[in-house]
Amino acid sequence: MVDPVRLRERMVRDQIQARGVTDERVLAAMRELPRHVFVEEALAYKAYGDGPLPIGEGQTISQPYIVALMSELLQVEPGMKVLEIGTGSGYQAAVLAHMGAEVYTVERIKKLFHAARKRFMDMRMFSVKLKLDDGTMGWPEEAPFDRIIVTAGGPEVPGPLVDQLADPGRLLIPVGGSRRSQTLVLVEKKDGRVTREDKGGVAFVDLVGSHGW
Repeated sequence: MVDPVRLRERMVRDQIQARGVTDERVLAAMRELPRHVFVEEALAYKAYGDGPLPIGEGQTISQPYIVALMSELLQVEPGMKVLEIGTGSGYQAAVLAHMGAEVYTVERIKKLFHAARKRFMDMRMFSVKLKLDDGTMGWPEEAPFDRIIVTAGGPEVPGPLVDQLADPGRLLIPVGGSRRSQTLVLVEKKDGRVTREDKGGVAFVDLVGSHGW
């Protein structure tokens, strides 16, 4: 593989900054994190390409631009407590941790959970805490969370996640009536009011669980 540092620089410049992402901490995290270690070795040469990649078990690592966009929309500040639903490869959680967040991430697929946990240990990312469970139920014993990010698409915004969102807080989730095609929805809680705003079309794997598909 070509020098990963150069590939990351090109990825950030051509795929992320060129599409309007400006948050310097997001850009720095994606320049520095070795995305190729979050995919199978056979696919490492594709890790910095402009698209999602399979990670096994019918799941994917999201396109770099989508990871950057969602990270920017969350408006994460250092020290914030962030809940992620759908650990997958662990890349999105790693980006948020690199930005200074204390990340709690839930994965329902055992094989992916164990692989991500090993990856975080190998990378010494001790600010990421993992749980094997139904992510649509959140992580109630650790609530409230300043930010919540869901990296799978469901038919609705799960009630337990809204309940576990701090006030003020931001929740980002793909929502859609059909599988594999959703709208990215930003839910904000402020002064006891909950509002939602559409942020454009996306395509994610299914959010499976009690409050998903």
